[in-house]
Amino acid sequence: MQIQVNTDNHIAGSAELTRQVEDVVEGTLGRFGDRITRVEVHLTDENGSQKSGDSDKRCVMEARLAGLQPITVSAEGSSLEQALDGAAEKLEKTLKHTLGRLDDPKGRMSYAGDPS
Repeated sequence: MQIQVNTDNHIAGSAELTRQVEDVVEGTLGRFGDRITRVEVHLTDENGSQKSGDSDKRCVMEARLAGLQPITVSAEGSSLEQALDGAAEKLEKTLKHTLGRLDDPKGRMSYAGDPS
């Protein structure tokens, strides 16, 4: 799984930030690694340097799955860490739901306990 990190003009991109993003993405989405070709992470500061406040940092994550349309989620927080963690959790839930439905389209078990 390839991880690409993008920042806006108000967030200083660094090797440390990239490692932090990679650690969160790998830790949260690692179990889907064989199905995800790339994850793009976009970090932005909604207010820029004008002011700080609640939910002024935003993280948008886009997972590209082999043979499927990209899945995009976003989260906001008062810090980059909160926004990053929130987006990773949302993407994990969305991937679990989407891939679960693909693996078992009817989504139910038979009376004998076998997948239908």
